[in-house]
This record gives sequence, C-alpha cells and structure tokens, in this order.
Amino acid sequence: MEKTRNNVPDEAAPRLDGAPKSAPKEKYQMKPGGRGPGGRGRALEKPKNAIGTTKRLLAYLKEFRLQLVIVAITLIVTAVTNVVATYFLKPIFNDLAEMSGQSNPDLSHFIETLLLLGTIYLVSIASSYLYSRLMLNISTGVLRRVRIDLFCHMQSLEMRFYDSHTHGELMSHFTNDTDTLREMISNSLPQGIQSLITIVGVFGMMLYLSWQLTILVLVMLAVIFFIIKKIGGRSANYFIKQQRALSQVNGFIEEHIEGQRVIKVFCHEPQTKQEFAELNEQWRDAAANAQTFGGVMGPIMGNLSHVHYAATAALGAALAISGILDIGTIASFLQYTRNFSNPVTQISQQFNNILSALAGAERIFGLIDVPSESDTGDVVLVNTETAQDGTLRESVKHTGHWAWKVPHEDGGYEYVEVRGDVRFHNVVFGYDPEKIVLHNVSLYAKPGQKIAFVGSTGAGKTTITNLLNRFYEINEGTITYDGLDIRRIRKEDLRRSMSMVLQDTHLFTGTVRENIRYGRLDATDEEIVEAAKLANADFFISHLPRGYDTVLTGDGSNLSQGQRQLIAIARAAVANPPVLILDEATSSIDTRTEKLIEQGMDTLMEGRTVFVIAHRLSTVRNSSAIMVLEHGEIIERGDHDDLLAQHGRYYALYTGMFELD
Repeated sequence: MEKTRNNVPDEAAPRLDGAPKSAPKEKYQMKPGGRGPGGRGRALEKPKNAIGTTKRLLAYLKEFRLQLVIVAITLIVTAVTNVVATYFLKPIFNDLAEMSGQSNPDLSHFIETLLLLGTIYLVSIASSYLYSRLMLNISTGVLRRVRIDLFCHMQSLEMRFYDSHTHGELMSHFTNDTDTLREMISNSLPQGIQSLITIVGVFGMMLYLSWQLTILVLVMLAVIFFIIKKIGGRSANYFIKQQRALSQVNGFIEEHIEGQRVIKVFCHEPQTKQEFAELNEQWRDAAANAQTFGGVMGPIMGNLSHVHYAATAALGAALAISGILDIGTIASFLQYTRNFSNPVTQISQQFNNILSALAGAERIFGLIDVPSESDTGDVVLVNTETAQDGTLRESVKHTGHWAWKVPHEDGGYEYVEVRGDVRFHNVVFGYDPEKIVLHNVSLYAKPGQKIAFVGSTGAGKTTITNLLNRFYEINEGTITYDGLDIRRIRKEDLRRSMSMVLQDTHLFTGTVRENIRYGRLDATDEEIVEAAKLANADFFISHLPRGYDTVLTGDGSNLSQGQRQLIAIARAAVANPPVLILDEATSSIDTRTEKLIEQGMDTLMEGRTVFVIAHRLSTVRNSSAIMVLEHGEIIERGDHDDLLAQHGRYYALYTGMFELD
C-alpha cells in the first residue's frame, strides 16, 4: 500500500524549511514563519514588526468606531474622577482639623464635600462598568472577525500547505493566539490607557500640591523604571519561551491522541510518555521562570511603593512642621503616591500580555498572509441540455449532463461536452524541484475507460491523481481533459467534475444522510438512498439506531472502517461525476463485502472514466488498461491478459513472485 501523509508520499512530502527528517532535539519546534524539523508545533516568536501588526489590528477595530469613542470617554472619565476624588481629601482633612477645636462646628461644608465625593465615585463606577462591558463586546467582535478571516483563508490554501503542517500547529492559531489577543483587547489595552491617563493626571495634581514632594516622586520613578527594564526584559524572554513550549506540548498531545490506536498497536506507550515528559518539563521550566520573573515584579513594586510612601510621609511631615504644607495637602499627596505607583505597576504587568498578544497576532496574520491557491482558469463547468437542433445550451437546473463553457477571445463561448477524456503528455513532477517523482509520464483514458495503477510504495500512483485534481502543478508537460489543458479549467469546476474515494476516509460530525449529501448538496433524500444502495451501504445504514438520521461523531468512530468506506463510496456515487478516482477505495473492506459491492461499483463506474489505485490485483483485472509504475515511470501498460503474457513485473506481482510494499 502506498503510504501517504495527507495523500502525499512520505518520501516526496514538501519541506518548507529544508530541514532533515531526523532532528530529535527540535522535533516539535517551529522556526519563525516556517516548518520545524519535525513539522510540529510552531513557536510564538517575539513580534518582529509590532507597529505593522498594531496597524492591522486597528483595521479590525474600525467597525467599532462609535463604541471605541464611548470607551475613550469613559476611560478618561474614570481616570479623571479617580484623580479628582483623591484631591477632595485635602478639604476633608482640613475641615476635620479645623473643626477639632470647636465645640459646635458647622458641618454643612463637610457634608457637601462628602456628598460631592460620593457622586464622583458613583460616576467612576458607572463609567468603569460601561467601558468594561463595551470592551468585552469589542474584543469578542474583533476575534469573531479574525477567526472568520483566518478560517476562510485556510479554505483557499493549497494542499501543499496542509501536507507540511500538523493539525495541532494550525489549531494553536485558533486557541492560544486568539486567547492572548482577546486578553489584550479586553483588559491589557484599556487598563494600560487608563493607567497612563491616571499617571499624567496624578503627576499634574502632585505638582500642583507640592513641587518639593514631586521631586521625590521623580527620583522614585527613575528607580522603578530601572527595575522594570532589568526584570521586565528577562520576563518577556521567558514568556516567549513559555508560549513556544506550550505550542509544542499542544501539538504533541493532539497528534498522539489522534494516533492513539497506532501507539497501542506498536506498544509505543513508554516512548510516548518519555517524549511527553521531556516536552512537559521544557514547558514547566519555561513557565516557572516566566511566572517567577513576572510574579516578582509585583512584590518589588509593592515594596518600593511602601518605601516611597514612608519617605513622602516623612518629608511631608517636615514641610508641615515648617509651615509650608497643611495636613490636607499631605493626606491628598500621600494618596496620590499610591495612585501613582499602582498604575505604573499595572503598566509593567500588562507589558508581557501585550507582547504575547502582538506575537500571537503576528502569527495569525502570518497565516492569513500565506498566498492563496492560485487559479487562472477561465473554463467553467455548467449544466446543459440538448436543444432540438442537437446543440448544447446552458441550463440553470441540475440536469446531470455537463459541459465545459470555454470562452473565446471575441467574447463568445463554446460548449464542450464533458466526456471524461483524460490524457497525460510527458508529465514531469516533483514535490521538491530537486527530487523528481514522475518522469515523462504519458497515458490516456478514453471516455468510459477504467484505468488502473499498480506499483510499489512511492512509485507515483497517488501523485498522478493529485495532479489530475490540480492539488499540485506539474513541472513540465501537459494534462488535458476533453481536449482542454486542465490549467485553463477553474480548479473548483475541475474538482466538481470528479469524485474521489480516498484510502483515508473522513466523515464529518452530522447524520449519515448529511455525510452522503456532502457529495452533492442539492441531492434529494431519494437520491441519497439510491446512492447508498449502489454502494451496498443501505442495509447496514437501515439497521443503525436512527437509520440515515444517525449522528456520526469522532470521524465516524461509531462505525467500522468498512462501513465508513461504504459511506464514502455512496458520497461519491451521489455526486454522479463523469470521472471517478478510487484510491484504495476497498482497502478496508473484506473480500466477501468487496464481492457484494462489485455489481454496485460496476454500475457506478458505467459510462464514466475511472482511475483505480489498488493493491488487490483481483480488483483491477477488468480494467481497460493497467499501468505498472516504478520510480515514477510507467514500465508496463496493457490489459490484464496482455501484461500476463509479457511475463514482466505485473506477471511477477500477480503470480506472487513479488509483493507490493
């Protein structure tokens, strides 16, 4: 059986970084913007273009302009009210000091001040709630748009991209990266802006209250920034390592959960545990260092604020004794020192979150920037019906009769009936330009013929069908379909004219009916049942708990492998295409079941051009032509009897002198 990874032979799988296949120490590490030696897990690198990434994020915020304006206003209001509220400590303490020596003090001014202070705090609470609620709406809206753009763009990428990246690696964009982005938008950015406004307001008020005490603040501020620079820099590096290690662990977990059956079959549990333990230890070490340096910032800043508070109180007391300041000014200024150090601490704590989020956003945008699958085809597939004069004309209804709509330079169109005439002319191809897989392959399949490919693993059998679908572009030569160069045919229409039954069957979460209808979305329930009968799947489907409405989950884990493949055959049958590709379509079906569906398969293949890849040579005996491939070349061709008469490679395979690997 031709072993493949996502239908690309292992020996020819594209490598985006040119790394050797064996690199155990970096097995799950990705290089920036490329693929790691093991092709697993991508590291979250420090953003190389923070300004450019920020500009792209701002573009996603355009649709929330009004809400952002309200958020900006509420942030300013929140910061200003907090600053102003602190200033009211001055008149409150001065009034208390003045009333302390009176037997019947006038409390009217004191009460008015308290009521005004309470009103200010209520405004602050309301504005804080409003901006928090709006930022939650904005952050989820932005992430919704980012995820849509990311997912939709991934649908446009060529197969080469998916063949060179693991599922876990790609999923990390939708999980880790978007989570850090959400945290930045909803919390880090607004808190940072509010803290900045608070710092400016508090500094202005401190300068207004006492320039002497403000000088002390500036000295302490210089010490704080020095510590942030030293500790914050190391903290950022460890947070990057933590994200890289987390990406590697997630990629490893997803891949090995998916491959759990293989692990158990080969008793590979001890080695898997050891590999996971090593990766988990790398993550633990990086996370411990990241949290250590990230966590130490708070206590250091807290203790510095205590030192600052004590020094301010001592200097303020000296100034009060000298008659320069009053008690209310000292009380307000001391509270301002708290209000000043806390925002500085918050900004330093948010720095790593913003860094991680920008790096995650850069990774997301990096994936969005991967070039989409190019398609310059101008020939489209249309439904047609035959007019009374025998000519073809386009139909808006599904007629089951297809034609290629070929545009002319003069603006007119020509309709070429889809017959399934496929021809390869001296095709040369290599997944890697330095390593050619197919060498000058020429073959033809006339309408209604069944062409079979046999050969050893890596001979190029699956590669031929990949080229026919234009999953990859050929290096040299041409491939024609009904006389048209397939490069002229729009890829979507080209693939719509074919159905494939792959060796690796994939079923989606949904009912059996929906999975069969995946072959043609406008198929009726009657057509679905007919297709299932054609594939001999109707019997077992009817005996499922809810028949065709039975929900399949976990890639059809509640079905046997053979049943899953029968559904895949029914999916191909309901599409009713002119060309059918069977890549080991019956590899998971026992010989008895295979014989039962032979009649249905023959009916399915009747009148169609069929390409068959099979290792059971008994399944290709009735083929119109059999191509024997070795090392990317067709070494023998003919029907079953002709090849046996040649006493060549096919004869040796058929008689058991050699085995297909």
